[in-house]
Formats: sequence, structure tokens, C-alpha cells
Amino acid sequence: MSIPFSPHIRAVHSPPISEVKGWLATRPDIGLELIDLCQAVPDYPPAPELVTHLATLLDDPLTSKYSPDEGLPEVLAAVCETYRRKYGAQLEPDNLCLTIGASQAFWLAIVTLCQAGDEVVVQSPYYFDHAMALDMLGIRGVYAPFDEASAGLPSPAVIAALITAKTRAILLVSPSNPTGAIIPPETLQELYSLAQCRNIALILDETYNEFIPGGVRPHDLFTRPGWGEHFVQLASFGKTFALTGYRAGLLAASRQFIQHALKVQDSMAVCQPRITQHAVRFGLEHLDAWVAANREMMARRHDLFRAEFMQPGNPFRLSASGAFFAWVRHPWPELTGRQAAKRLVDETAILCLPGEVFGSGLEGYLRLAFGNIREEAIPEAVRRFRKMAA
Repeated sequence: MSIPFSPHIRAVHSPPISEVKGWLATRPDIGLELIDLCQAVPDYPPAPELVTHLATLLDDPLTSKYSPDEGLPEVLAAVCETYRRKYGAQLEPDNLCLTIGASQAFWLAIVTLCQAGDEVVVQSPYYFDHAMALDMLGIRGVYAPFDEASAGLPSPAVIAALITAKTRAILLVSPSNPTGAIIPPETLQELYSLAQCRNIALILDETYNEFIPGGVRPHDLFTRPGWGEHFVQLASFGKTFALTGYRAGLLAASRQFIQHALKVQDSMAVCQPRITQHAVRFGLEHLDAWVAANREMMARRHDLFRAEFMQPGNPFRLSASGAFFAWVRHPWPELTGRQAAKRLVDETAILCLPGEVFGSGLEGYLRLAFGNIREEAIPEAVRRFRKMAA
């Protein structure tokens, strides 16, 4: 008899990207090169000057050692300076903790805020790792439904109606993963005020904040006096600097919140690797122009994909798009998202994610990620969608 496993973990589905990429081993050979729209990973390498800088650090014995749990002081200072420029932020190093990707920042935030039986209001479609973590911890996700007419943007009124005495937080992602929709600053202000009124946290995952067109300020929440009393930000430098394997995340919150979160940090990871921290600092201090150029490139990819995809005669329908993603309704009402995604990879060699991994009732949708596809390949990708019979 095998050892028993936690019922919470057994109830959680397998990692969706691993599941979908597993299909590649058995897909038929149809003579087409694979177009991978599955995982949101930049297809370009880190900046050459960043790689050169990191190479100079490898012989330093300190590079292989722990840092303070929250991160190196000089790296935290660089983050603070960047946030003052980007957000007009009122924050200090003790408002920050460098993490193993934004996913670990989420775990720190949730474990600091919640216990089993608590509730978190989540906007659908949601990032699947968030829902998986809530389920593993016995925390109930209460899901605001997807409204296609608004491209899935959150409604403060709908979210307010879902808050109960058990609610500990509102959880949002902007730009959205999976839809790409960007929450307007005024909506975020309204949701912050709602969180403040109900004495809960507004958790905002801004992993893709550097891919907002024009590099405009995403919001003014960091400028509000006492912002950390009800605002928690999750961030990632992995997409920003093409360092996804370095696991470069960040948690920003009140000083008291960070003090409690560091208890989890110390028992979970101790610290973000020093080499990652040095990469983050170099990027923040030297790569503004490089980041802006990649933002413009991703915007061109998005705009080209949208223009091609929305030409008449496409059996697939674009529901929402922006930043790294397109959220598409497939033309087969009799198929689940998994079945539709499997049909696409088998018949057209396009790999994407099924809608149902982003929320209940979303079997009619697919998520497409632009990070892996260059501009010159976009017309061919859209041509393959168009060739599929409805």
C-alpha cells in the first residue's frame, strides 16, 4: 500500500504547460514546423552586456553564497529608485523582498495573509498557478465571472458582491494572463478603495508591467499615503530582462507585511540567488533602452497578429488581447478547450493552452502567447488558424 497524499494536492490538476507539451511526443508528422504559442517566454536572449557583466562575477566566491533573506541592500536600493521613476512610488527597501520568481512572491503573500478556510476573490480568467496554489492550501477561490464584452476586465461592483466575512484579499493580474487585458488605473484605484473599505488586501500581479504599450505608468497606488496597508504587489524581472530561468521575482508590501513574509521566505528559499540579484540590478540600472525596444517589438507582434487574425473568414474569434497574449474563442462548440488545443497541434502544428485551465466554464477558449513567435512567422500562424474548418 502506498503512502496517502494530501487530498488538497490530489484534487489539483497537473501543470497545464507540461501536460500540453507532453502531446508533442505523440503528435503525427504532418510536415509542418511547430509554432509554439503555449508558454509565455521571450524568444530573445538577455542583453549581451548583462551576460558579459554576470560573467565577471562568477569567480567571486560571494556570488555562490546566501544573501540576506530579503535581498542585497544595493539591489533593493536599485528597485526603489526604479519604482520612484516608474510609479512615483513612496517605498523603501524594507517594503521589498526579492523572490524566486513572481510565483514564490504569490506564495509568500498568500501564506502571510491567509489560512485554510479563508477566501480570496479572483478575477476570471485567472492565472492557473494562482488557483492551483489556493487549492493546495485549502483556501477557497471565489471567482468573478469572465465578461467577454469587457474583455475580462474586473468590475468593482461584481467583486464587491463576492466579498464575505471570510475574504482576505482580491487577486488581480494586469496585464492579464491569459487575456492580455490591461486594467485601467481608475479601476485599480476603485478596487483599492474597496479593499481599504472592507479591510482586506488588493494583491496585484504585474509580471508583464513592462509590456504595457508606450511604457505608461500602470497606476498610482504606490503614491497613496499608507499604500501598503491594503496593497500587495507581485512582480517579475524574468520577462522584463529575458531571465525567466533565473527566477527573478519581487514582493512589495508594507514593512510589517514583509517582516512576516520573511518568516516564510527563510523557511522556503532563504533568498533569491545572488547571481539573479546582480542581473536584476544591472538591468534596472543600465537596460531601460533595451527594455523599451523589446516592449515596442512585442507591441508590433501584437498589432500584426491582431490585424491578421481579425481579417474576415477566420473561424476563430479574438475575444481579448494585449501585452504577451491573445484570448481566442475556438469554433467547435462540441469540443473542450483541451480537445480543441489537441486538434490544433495534431492538424496544424500549433501549440497553445486550453481555456478551462484558466477557469471554470471557459472550455470554448484558447490562450495564445506572442513571446515565442517572431513577426515574420505571424502570417503563417494565422493562415493555419484560418485553414481549420469550423
